[in-house]
Amino acid sequence: MSLTYTAGSLVAARGREWVVLPESAADMLVLRPLGGSEDDIAAVFPAFEEVRPAEFAAPSPSDVGDQRSAGLLRTALRIGFRSGAGPFRSLASIAVEPRAYQLVPLLMALRQRTVRLLISDDVGIGKTIEAGLIAKELLAQGEAARLTVLCSPSLAEQWQAELREKFGIEAELVLASTVSRLERGLDLGQSLFDKHPYTIISTDFIKSTRHREDFVRHCPDLVIVDEAHSCVTADDAGQGAASGTNQLRHELLRKVSADPDRHLLLLTATPHSGKESAFRNLLGLVRPELATLDLESPAGRARLAEHFVARKRADVREYLTKEDGLADDSLVQRTAFPSDRWTKDEPYKLTPEYRALLDDAIAYARDRVAAAGEQGRREARIAWWSVIALLRSMVSSPAAAAQTLKTRSESATARTAQEADALGSPVAADSADNDRLEGMDVAPGAAESEEAGARLLELSERAAELVGPAGDAKLKALTRHLKGLIADGYSPIVFCRYIPTAEYLATQLEGKLGRRTKIAAVTGTLSPQQRLERIEQLAAEAAGDAGAGGDAPDPAARRVLIATDCLSEGVNLQHHFDAVVHYDLAWNPTRHDQREGRVDRYGQKRDQVRVITMFGEDNGIDGKVLEVLFMKHRQIMKDLGISVSVPDETASGVTDAVVEWLLLHGRQGSQESLFDLDGHQESLDRIEREWNSAAEREKTSRSKYAQRSIHPEEVAREVAAVRAALGGAEEVRDFAVEALRDLDALVRDPADGTGDFTAQAGGAPAGLRDALAATLGGRLVEEDRQIPFRTTPAIGRGEAALVRTDPAIGAIASYVLDSALDANTPGPRPARRCGVVTTDAVTVRTTLLLVRYRFHLTLPSRTGERQLVAEDAPLLAYEGMPSRARWLDDDATAALLAARATGNTHEQLVRNQIARDLGALPDLAGHLTDYGTRLASELDASHRRVRKANEEIVRGLKVVPQEPADVLGVYVYLPQQPAAASASTVSGAEA
Repeated sequence: MSLTYTAGSLVAARGREWVVLPESAADMLVLRPLGGSEDDIAAVFPAFEEVRPAEFAAPSPSDVGDQRSAGLLRTALRIGFRSGAGPFRSLASIAVEPRAYQLVPLLMALRQRTVRLLISDDVGIGKTIEAGLIAKELLAQGEAARLTVLCSPSLAEQWQAELREKFGIEAELVLASTVSRLERGLDLGQSLFDKHPYTIISTDFIKSTRHREDFVRHCPDLVIVDEAHSCVTADDAGQGAASGTNQLRHELLRKVSADPDRHLLLLTATPHSGKESAFRNLLGLVRPELATLDLESPAGRARLAEHFVARKRADVREYLTKEDGLADDSLVQRTAFPSDRWTKDEPYKLTPEYRALLDDAIAYARDRVAAAGEQGRREARIAWWSVIALLRSMVSSPAAAAQTLKTRSESATARTAQEADALGSPVAADSADNDRLEGMDVAPGAAESEEAGARLLELSERAAELVGPAGDAKLKALTRHLKGLIADGYSPIVFCRYIPTAEYLATQLEGKLGRRTKIAAVTGTLSPQQRLERIEQLAAEAAGDAGAGGDAPDPAARRVLIATDCLSEGVNLQHHFDAVVHYDLAWNPTRHDQREGRVDRYGQKRDQVRVITMFGEDNGIDGKVLEVLFMKHRQIMKDLGISVSVPDETASGVTDAVVEWLLLHGRQGSQESLFDLDGHQESLDRIEREWNSAAEREKTSRSKYAQRSIHPEEVAREVAAVRAALGGAEEVRDFAVEALRDLDALVRDPADGTGDFTAQAGGAPAGLRDALAATLGGRLVEEDRQIPFRTTPAIGRGEAALVRTDPAIGAIASYVLDSALDANTPGPRPARRCGVVTTDAVTVRTTLLLVRYRFHLTLPSRTGERQLVAEDAPLLAYEGMPSRARWLDDDATAALLAARATGNTHEQLVRNQIARDLGALPDLAGHLTDYGTRLASELDASHRRVRKANEEIVRGLKVVPQEPADVLGVYVYLPQQPAAASASTVSGAEA
C-alpha cells in the first residue's frame, strides 16, 4: 500500500530529496528537487520506484564555517528561489530587477478580474518591461494560458528576445516570412495559434482578412499590442494608405477586444497624437464604456485611472520619496535616465558645383510642376511628389540624388490624383503616424516619363561626379563633427533618410575617423534580425571582442553606426551608442524624437546624450524646415517639459509651403522668413493654432489623467516586502564579491563608487566554471578573461548584472548552496551550515537560525483554484540557552549578519556550543511552528491587500505552512571575554 503525500512534504527518491507538488496524484508524484528549479521537475510512480518520507537532515557539528557563512548561505538560498510565496509569483523567476515604478501597472492589473490597461509611459521608461511583468504574472498564476504580442514586423525579433531573456517566455514568431514553415508543422485542421501557446505576430500580416478570422477564432486569452496608437483612426481620418491600414488594424482589435474575458494590454507613448477622437477610440478598445466617459468630471477621471497609466521621466526619476507622500526616503529609487540632451544645430554650405547642380534641379522642378499643372489634377499631383522626391534626395547626398534621378517615380503609375497622393506621400514625407518604416528608406524616383529622361540623366551624371569630400561639403562637415564626438569619448549613430546615403557615408568614412573606430551601416536592405546582428557585431569589434587571450577591451575604441530610419523606432541602442547625428533633416520633428529615443532612454550609461542636427543653410529647404517646425517643437518641449507629436497636417502644411516657396523664389530668397512671404501667412497662422491646441491638450491630459489609482505608499509596502523576501542589490553585490573570492576567482574591485567590479574565473572549481560558461559564453571563461559585474541591469554581452535574477549570479548562488549542503564537495566551500564566532556585537550568548518554510497556497482564479508550493527563508535568533530562549525581533536578528569575529574561539568550545544547540532543536519546534503560522497569516494578508479591489479574486484564498520547517543553518555568537585566550585556539575566521 503506497503512502499519500501532501503538497509541500519531503520525500526521498532516486538518491535525492524532493518536494511534493500539488499536481501529484495517488499513483503519480510530481516532484521538484529540494533547492532545485522548475526546470528540474520530474514525475515518479511509487508503484515502480521506491519513494519514502524524508526529513531534512540537521547540520553536522563537524562541518563548521566562519562568521560569514550565515549571510552567504541565506543569500544563496534566496537567490535560488523561483517561486516566491508573496502575491507576486513571477518576480523570483525573471531575469530583470524591475524598478519600483514599473510595479504600478502590475498592481493595477492584479486588481482587475480581466486585465484591461492602456500603458502610455514616456519613451524609454520601460513599457516592454511593464507589459512583460504583467504577462509573466498572469501566466504564473494561471490567470492566462496563452499569449500573443501584436507588433510591427521590425520589432518582432526584439520582442522575442526580451520575452525570452528577461521573462523566460519562449515565443514563436508569426511573420510573413515564417508562416509557411509554421503551417507545414500543423496537424490537419489545427490552427498555428493553438499549436504555439506564445506567439509574436506582425500586426500588418495578421490584419488581412485571410489570417484575421483564424486569429480571432483562436486568439489567446492574453494579448499585448505594441504601438497601439497605430491601430486606431480618428473619426475624421481621410482615405489615404496610412489611414486605410489603421482602419484594418482597428477592425482587428475591435474583434479581439470584443471578448470581455480576454486580457488586453495596449502600449503607446503617444495615446492621442493631438486627436481626441483617436484617443477615445483607443479607450474604447480597453473598455467600450471608457470611450464615452465624461473625462471632465472627477468620477470619469477616476474610472479611467483604473485602466490608464501615463508618466513622464520627471515623474519616476526619483520615486518613493517624501515628496510622494512617504514618511521618509528609506525606499527611494533613483532611475538613471540621462539628465539632459546636449543639442546643437550645425550648418554647412554647399560647394559651388553642388549649388549649381541644385539650382538646375530646382529649375527643372519648377518647369515640371508648371507644365503638369496645365495637364490636369492627376498629372499635377504626380509631378508634385516627384519634385519632392528629387529635392529631398538632392539635399541628402550625391549618391541618393544620382539614384533618384535615374529611378521612375512611385506615383507615376497612379490613375487618379488621390492614388498619386497615396503612393507618393509615404515615400516623400515623414509622417508621425506612419509606422510603415519598412521600405521607406529606399531612394524615391523622380522620373515620370521618357521625355524627361535625358535631362534627368544629365543631372544624375553630374551628381555622381560630386561624390567625396571635395564636392560634398556636407560629408566633409560630418567627418569633422564625428571626429569631435569620438575625441570626447562618444560612440554616435548617424541617421540618414535614404539607403544610398547611408551606404555612401559608410564607404566614404572608412579609414577617416581613426584606426580604432569601427564603422557599419544598417539599412532596410537587411532583415530586422540581420540589423540586430550587425549592430552586435559592430559592438563586439569595437570592444576588442576579437582580441586574443585575456586582453581587456580597448578604452579608446569607438563605434560609429550609419543607419536609416529603419532603426528609428522600437530598437534599443542605448547599450552601445550615446550620441545622435541627424545627417538628413526629417520633415517632422517627431521623427527626430524617435531617433534620439533609441539612445536617450533607461539603461543609457551616459548622463548626457549628445545630439547634432546638420542642416544646409543655403540649400533653400533645411533652413526653413528648421525655422518653422523644429524651433516651434523645441519651444513647446521647453515650455511644457514634454514632447508633443507634430500633427501630420501641420508638418505637411509647412513642408508644402517650403517647396512652393522654393519653386517660386529659388535659393536666392533663403534669408527671408517663411512667415513673411505673401500667400502663406494665413495657412501658417492656422498651422500655429493647430499645434498650440495639440500642445495644450497634451499638457491637460498629462495632469488630468495622471496615474492616481495606485498610491506610492502602496507600492512602497510591496517593494519592502519583495526586498525582505528576495534581497536587494547591495546584498547581491556583497555576496558575489565574497563568494567569488572564496571560490578562488580573481576579483578586481576598483572601489570607484560605481559598485562595478570584474572577476576572472580561471582558478574557480570546474563546476562553477562550467555554469558561468553556459550563461556568459564559453570563450570568456575558457580563456580566463575578465567578466564585468555591473550594478545596472543594463548590460552588454559577456557581462553580468548584480541582480538576483541574473543567470551568472544564479550560477554562483547554486554552487555556494550545493557545496554547503554537500560536505564532500571538493575544493573551496564558502558557506557552511554551522558556525561559532566570538564577537563584541553581542553581550550574551546568541544563536542565529536560518530556517526554510514551505507553504501550500490555494489561489482562486477565473478558471478555478490553483494549488502551489512556495518557499521562504527567514532568519530567527534567540538569546540564552535553547530551553530558556528569549527571541529577538527582526531588526536585531538581521543585525547579527554584520557581526565580525573580535576574538579567538577554542576548538573544543566550538564543538561543544554547536552540539548543544543542535541537540536542543526539538525544544525549539513549537516556536518554529508558531512562527510559520504567523508568516502564513502575513502572506495571506499580503495576497488580499494586493487584490483588494476584487473580492471574487480573493474568495477561497488559503496559505497553509507545511510542517516541519527545515533548519538549514545554526550559528552561535559568543560575547567577547576579557580573559586571554589559550594557545590552543583557532581564529573566528577559520572556525
